[in-house]
Amino acid sequence: MSTPALRSKNVTKSFKNGDTILTGTDLTVDAGEILLLMGPNGVGKTVLLSCFAGSEQPTTGSVEIFGTPATAGGTKQLSFMLQDSMLEEKLSGRENLNFYRGVQSRFTNRWESYVDRLGLANEFEKLVENYSEGMKRKLEFSLAMASEVPLYLLDEPTAGVDLTNVQRFHDIILDEHDQGKTFVISSHRPIDINIADRIAFVPDGTVQTVGTPEILRQELPTVITVRGRETIEQVKPALLGAQFFPVGGEARGFLDEGTSIETIQESVGDSLVESTEPTHADLFNYYIHVEGKR
Repeated sequence: MSTPALRSKNVTKSFKNGDTILTGTDLTVDAGEILLLMGPNGVGKTVLLSCFAGSEQPTTGSVEIFGTPATAGGTKQLSFMLQDSMLEEKLSGRENLNFYRGVQSRFTNRWESYVDRLGLANEFEKLVENYSEGMKRKLEFSLAMASEVPLYLLDEPTAGVDLTNVQRFHDIILDEHDQGKTFVISSHRPIDINIADRIAFVPDGTVQTVGTPEILRQELPTVITVRGRETIEQVKPALLGAQFFPVGGEARGFLDEGTSIETIQESVGDSLVESTEPTHADLFNYYIHVEGKR
Protein backbone atom coordinates (compact mmCIF):
# COMPACT_ATOMS: atom_id res chain seq x y z
CA MET A 1 0.00 0.00 0.00
CA SER A 2 1.42 3.38 -1.01
CA THR A 3 2.01 6.12 1.54
CA PRO A 4 -0.78 8.73 1.55
CA ALA A 5 0.14 12.25 0.52
CA LEU A 6 -1.55 13.54 3.67
CA ARG A 7 -3.06 11.95 6.74
CA SER A 8 -4.61 13.71 9.71
CA LYS A 9 -5.77 11.91 12.86
CA ASN A 10 -8.12 13.48 15.42
CA VAL A 11 -6.96 17.02 14.66
CA THR A 12 -8.47 19.57 17.00
CA LYS A 13 -7.65 23.26 17.32
CA SER A 14 -8.51 25.62 20.15
CA PHE A 15 -7.25 29.14 20.75
CA LYS A 16 -6.29 30.98 23.92
CA ASN A 17 -9.58 32.88 23.98
CA GLY A 18 -11.37 29.56 24.40
CA ASP A 19 -12.71 29.28 20.85
CA THR A 20 -12.58 25.77 19.42
CA ILE A 21 -12.39 25.76 15.62
CA LEU A 22 -11.67 22.11 14.77
CA THR A 23 -13.25 19.24 16.66
CA GLY A 24 -11.51 16.01 15.68
CA THR A 25 -10.70 15.75 11.99
CA ASP A 26 -9.60 12.50 10.39
CA LEU A 27 -8.70 12.68 6.71
CA THR A 28 -6.55 10.70 4.29
CA VAL A 29 -5.55 12.10 0.90
CA ASP A 30 -4.04 9.69 -1.60
CA ALA A 31 -1.03 10.67 -3.67
CA GLY A 32 -2.06 12.02 -7.04
CA GLU A 33 -5.65 12.97 -6.20
CA ILE A 34 -7.54 16.24 -6.03
CA LEU A 35 -9.48 16.49 -2.78
CA LEU A 36 -11.90 19.39 -2.33
CA LEU A 37 -12.57 20.62 1.22
CA MET A 38 -16.04 22.15 0.91
CA GLY A 39 -17.83 24.27 3.45
CA PRO A 40 -19.17 27.78 4.06
CA ASN A 41 -16.93 30.57 5.31
CA GLY A 42 -16.02 30.46 8.97
CA VAL A 43 -16.19 26.70 9.63
CA GLY A 44 -12.44 26.15 9.99
CA LYS A 45 -11.27 25.17 6.50
CA THR A 46 -8.39 27.67 6.55
CA VAL A 47 -7.30 26.61 10.04
CA LEU A 48 -7.38 22.97 8.96
CA LEU A 49 -5.23 23.70 5.90
CA SER A 50 -2.84 25.67 8.11
CA CYS A 51 -2.49 22.63 10.37
CA PHE A 52 -1.79 20.49 7.30
CA ALA A 53 0.84 23.01 6.17
CA GLY A 54 2.53 23.17 9.58
CA SER A 55 1.95 26.88 10.02
CA GLU A 56 -0.54 26.09 12.81
CA GLN A 57 0.00 23.32 15.34
CA PRO A 58 -3.05 21.22 16.27
CA THR A 59 -4.11 21.32 19.89
CA THR A 60 -4.45 17.55 19.70
CA GLY A 61 -3.96 15.03 16.93
CA SER A 62 -1.33 14.63 14.24
CA VAL A 63 -0.64 15.43 10.59
CA GLU A 64 1.69 13.49 8.30
CA ILE A 65 2.88 14.57 4.86
CA PHE A 66 4.00 11.56 2.80
CA GLY A 67 4.56 9.67 6.05
CA THR A 68 6.61 12.41 7.73
CA PRO A 69 5.16 14.44 10.62
CA ALA A 70 4.39 17.99 9.52
CA THR A 71 6.37 19.20 12.53
CA ALA A 72 9.46 17.24 11.44
CA GLY A 73 10.04 18.55 7.95
CA GLY A 74 7.11 17.05 6.08
CA THR A 75 6.01 20.48 4.95
CA LYS A 76 9.10 20.80 2.73
CA GLN A 77 7.17 18.71 0.24
CA LEU A 78 4.28 21.12 -0.17
CA SER A 79 3.30 24.57 -1.36
CA PHE A 80 0.62 26.46 0.56
CA MET A 81 -1.57 29.22 -0.84
CA LEU A 82 -3.14 30.99 2.14
CA GLN A 83 -5.90 33.38 1.02
CA ASP A 84 -5.26 37.07 1.74
CA SER A 85 -2.04 36.37 3.65
CA MET A 86 0.63 35.83 1.01
CA LEU A 87 1.09 39.29 -0.47
CA GLU A 88 2.71 42.47 0.75
CA GLU A 89 0.44 45.19 -0.59
CA LYS A 90 3.10 47.93 -0.53
CA LEU A 91 5.17 45.91 -3.00
CA SER A 92 4.55 45.40 -6.69
CA GLY A 93 3.57 42.05 -8.13
CA ARG A 94 7.14 41.52 -9.33
CA GLU A 95 8.62 42.45 -5.95
CA ASN A 96 6.33 39.95 -4.26
CA LEU A 97 7.45 37.33 -6.73
CA ASN A 98 11.13 38.08 -6.10
CA PHE A 99 10.56 37.66 -2.37
CA TYR A 100 9.00 34.21 -2.78
CA ARG A 101 11.65 33.16 -5.23
CA GLY A 102 14.22 33.95 -2.54
CA VAL A 103 12.56 31.94 0.24
CA GLN A 104 11.20 28.93 -1.67
CA SER A 105 14.02 26.62 -2.75
CA ARG A 106 11.79 24.79 -5.27
CA PHE A 107 10.49 27.94 -6.97
CA THR A 108 10.55 27.64 -10.78
CA ASN A 109 9.98 29.90 -13.76
CA ARG A 110 6.53 28.41 -14.33
CA TRP A 111 5.13 31.65 -12.92
CA GLU A 112 5.82 33.30 -16.29
CA SER A 113 3.35 30.98 -18.01
CA TYR A 114 0.79 31.34 -15.24
CA VAL A 115 0.69 35.14 -15.13
CA ASP A 116 0.41 35.17 -18.91
CA ARG A 117 -2.43 32.62 -18.98
CA LEU A 118 -4.26 34.49 -16.23
CA GLY A 119 -3.93 37.91 -17.89
CA LEU A 120 -1.73 39.37 -15.16
CA ALA A 121 1.46 40.02 -17.13
CA ASN A 122 0.67 43.68 -17.84
CA GLU A 123 -0.16 44.37 -14.17
CA PHE A 124 3.06 43.00 -12.72
CA GLU A 125 4.74 46.33 -12.03
CA LYS A 126 1.74 47.78 -10.16
CA LEU A 127 1.56 47.86 -6.38
CA VAL A 128 -0.58 45.03 -5.04
CA GLU A 129 -2.66 47.52 -3.04
CA ASN A 130 -4.05 48.66 -6.40
CA TYR A 131 -5.03 45.13 -7.45
CA SER A 132 -8.63 43.90 -7.48
CA GLU A 133 -9.46 40.85 -5.35
CA GLY A 134 -9.42 38.72 -8.47
CA MET A 135 -5.94 39.97 -9.43
CA LYS A 136 -4.65 39.17 -5.94
CA ARG A 137 -5.96 35.60 -6.26
CA LYS A 138 -4.20 35.27 -9.62
CA LEU A 139 -0.88 36.38 -8.13
CA GLU A 140 -1.22 34.21 -5.01
CA PHE A 141 -2.13 31.24 -7.17
CA SER A 142 0.77 31.82 -9.58
CA LEU A 143 3.27 32.05 -6.72
CA ALA A 144 1.98 28.90 -5.02
CA MET A 145 1.86 26.88 -8.24
CA ALA A 146 5.36 27.96 -9.33
CA SER A 147 6.98 25.67 -6.73
CA GLU A 148 7.92 22.19 -7.90
CA VAL A 149 6.53 20.03 -5.08
CA PRO A 150 4.34 16.91 -4.92
CA LEU A 151 1.56 18.48 -2.79
CA TYR A 152 -0.34 21.77 -3.13
CA LEU A 153 -2.64 23.15 -0.44
CA LEU A 154 -4.81 25.89 -1.93
CA ASP A 155 -7.06 28.00 0.31
CA GLU A 156 -10.11 29.30 -1.60
CA PRO A 157 -8.13 29.88 -4.81
CA THR A 158 -11.19 30.78 -6.90
CA ALA A 159 -12.79 33.19 -4.37
CA GLY A 160 -13.46 36.51 -6.10
CA VAL A 161 -12.45 35.11 -9.50
CA ASP A 162 -14.78 35.42 -12.49
CA LEU A 163 -15.99 32.26 -14.24
CA THR A 164 -13.63 32.58 -17.21
CA ASN A 165 -10.60 32.69 -14.93
CA VAL A 166 -11.96 29.92 -12.71
CA GLN A 167 -11.67 27.67 -15.75
CA ARG A 168 -8.08 28.85 -16.31
CA PHE A 169 -7.25 28.07 -12.66
CA HIS A 170 -8.79 24.63 -13.13
CA ASP A 171 -6.80 24.00 -16.30
CA ILE A 172 -3.52 24.82 -14.54
CA ILE A 173 -4.40 22.52 -11.63
CA LEU A 174 -5.37 19.71 -14.00
CA ASP A 175 -2.12 20.13 -15.96
CA GLU A 176 -0.12 19.51 -12.77
CA HIS A 177 -2.50 16.77 -11.66
CA ASP A 178 -1.72 14.98 -14.93
CA GLN A 179 1.93 15.01 -13.81
CA GLY A 180 0.99 13.15 -10.63
CA LYS A 181 0.70 16.11 -8.27
CA THR A 182 -1.66 16.04 -5.28
CA PHE A 183 -4.06 18.85 -4.35
CA VAL A 184 -6.11 19.71 -1.29
CA ILE A 185 -8.30 22.69 -2.17
CA SER A 186 -10.72 24.51 0.13
CA SER A 187 -13.76 26.11 -1.44
CA HIS A 188 -17.34 27.22 -0.93
CA ARG A 189 -18.01 27.44 -4.69
CA PRO A 190 -19.82 24.44 -6.22
CA ILE A 191 -18.10 25.06 -9.58
CA ASP A 192 -14.87 23.69 -8.08
CA ILE A 193 -16.49 20.25 -7.86
CA ASN A 194 -15.75 20.01 -11.61
CA ILE A 195 -12.11 19.07 -10.91
CA ALA A 196 -12.50 17.05 -7.69
CA ASP A 197 -11.65 13.36 -7.45
CA ARG A 198 -13.21 13.37 -3.98
CA ILE A 199 -15.03 15.90 -1.81
CA ALA A 200 -14.73 16.24 1.98
CA PHE A 201 -17.62 18.30 3.36
CA VAL A 202 -16.90 20.45 6.42
CA PRO A 203 -20.24 21.81 7.73
CA ASP A 204 -18.86 22.91 11.09
CA GLY A 205 -15.44 22.20 12.55
CA THR A 206 -14.89 18.67 11.29
CA VAL A 207 -15.10 16.54 8.16
CA GLN A 208 -18.46 14.74 8.12
CA THR A 209 -18.87 13.27 4.63
CA VAL A 210 -16.23 12.17 2.13
CA GLY A 211 -16.74 10.61 -1.29
CA THR A 212 -16.50 10.96 -5.02
CA PRO A 213 -18.88 13.44 -6.66
CA GLU A 214 -20.57 10.57 -8.51
CA ILE A 215 -21.29 8.48 -5.39
CA LEU A 216 -22.34 11.49 -3.30
CA ARG A 217 -24.74 12.53 -6.05
CA GLN A 218 -26.23 9.02 -6.21
CA GLU A 219 -26.85 9.10 -2.45
CA LEU A 220 -28.82 12.35 -2.55
CA PRO A 221 -32.53 12.21 -1.78
CA THR A 222 -34.89 13.17 -4.60
CA VAL A 223 -34.31 16.79 -5.64
CA ILE A 224 -37.43 18.79 -6.46
CA THR A 225 -38.00 22.24 -7.92
CA VAL A 226 -40.91 24.36 -6.72
CA ARG A 227 -42.39 27.39 -8.48
CA GLY A 228 -44.38 30.14 -6.80
CA ARG A 229 -44.14 31.60 -3.30
CA GLU A 230 -47.39 30.08 -2.07
CA THR A 231 -46.42 26.68 -3.44
CA ILE A 232 -43.02 26.83 -1.70
CA GLU A 233 -44.66 27.42 1.68
CA GLN A 234 -47.17 24.65 1.01
CA VAL A 235 -44.48 22.13 0.04
CA LYS A 236 -41.95 23.12 2.72
CA PRO A 237 -43.10 20.60 5.38
CA ALA A 238 -42.43 17.75 2.92
CA LEU A 239 -38.77 18.73 2.47
CA LEU A 240 -35.89 17.37 4.52
CA GLY A 241 -35.20 19.82 7.31
CA ALA A 242 -38.16 21.87 6.00
CA GLN A 243 -35.54 23.74 3.97
CA PHE A 244 -35.61 25.10 0.45
CA PHE A 245 -32.92 26.90 -1.52
CA PRO A 246 -33.95 29.74 -3.87
CA VAL A 247 -32.55 29.64 -7.41
CA GLY A 248 -33.79 32.45 -9.63
CA GLY A 249 -37.58 32.35 -9.65
CA GLU A 250 -37.68 28.82 -8.27
CA ALA A 251 -36.68 26.97 -5.11
CA ARG A 252 -35.02 23.59 -4.78
CA GLY A 253 -35.22 21.12 -1.94
CA PHE A 254 -34.83 17.47 -0.94
CA LEU A 255 -37.87 15.27 -0.60
CA ASP A 256 -38.35 13.75 2.84
CA GLU A 257 -38.51 9.96 3.10
CA GLY A 258 -42.02 8.60 2.97
CA THR A 259 -43.29 11.46 0.79
CA SER A 260 -43.76 10.92 -2.92
CA ILE A 261 -43.49 13.53 -5.64
CA GLU A 262 -46.85 12.30 -6.98
CA THR A 263 -48.62 13.06 -3.70
CA ILE A 264 -47.26 16.63 -3.72
CA GLN A 265 -48.17 17.13 -7.37
CA GLU A 266 -51.73 16.03 -6.70
CA SER A 267 -52.12 18.71 -4.05
CA VAL A 268 -50.41 21.66 -5.78
CA GLY A 269 -50.29 20.79 -9.49
CA ASP A 270 -47.82 19.05 -11.80
CA SER A 271 -46.62 22.30 -13.33
CA LEU A 272 -45.52 23.78 -10.00
CA VAL A 273 -43.51 20.89 -8.54
CA GLU A 274 -41.28 18.40 -10.33
CA SER A 275 -38.30 16.17 -9.64
CA THR A 276 -35.04 17.15 -11.28
CA GLU A 277 -31.44 16.02 -11.75
CA PRO A 278 -29.11 17.15 -8.95
CA THR A 279 -26.54 19.88 -9.56
CA HIS A 280 -23.23 20.67 -7.87
CA ALA A 281 -25.06 23.30 -5.82
CA ASP A 282 -27.49 20.61 -4.63
CA LEU A 283 -24.53 18.56 -3.39
CA PHE A 284 -23.25 21.53 -1.40
CA ASN A 285 -26.65 22.44 0.02
CA TYR A 286 -27.50 18.90 1.08
CA TYR A 287 -24.21 17.83 2.67
CA ILE A 288 -23.62 21.21 4.33
CA HIS A 289 -27.04 22.63 5.19
CA VAL A 290 -29.24 19.52 5.48
CA GLU A 291 -27.24 16.40 6.28
CA GLY A 292 -24.52 18.45 7.97
CA LYS A 293 -27.02 19.91 10.46
CA ARG A 294 -28.60 16.62 11.52
